[in-house]
Amino acid sequence: MNAYKPLAAVAELEKAGFNRSQATAIASVLDDGISERVTKHDLELALSQSENRLTARFGVMLAAGLSLAVAILGAIITLSH
Repeated sequence: MNAYKPLAAVAELEKAGFNRSQATAIASVLDDGISERVTKHDLELALSQSENRLTARFGVMLAAGLSLAVAILGAIITLSH
């Protein structure tokens, strides 16, 4: 991936007919927008963190459900004797 070069963009815009002020403003707006983009690495990291949270929540729910099932089974066995 090529890095954005604002000075090169200004030169290209000037060659295309924009004056220096217009070219600088356009390059600046593009630079602001590009600096806030999300990279593939950012997305992979966020996905990994979400997966970890979901795995932890699932583990807690599974443990709670198993504990409840054991408690109910214990109560049934105790009441049947």
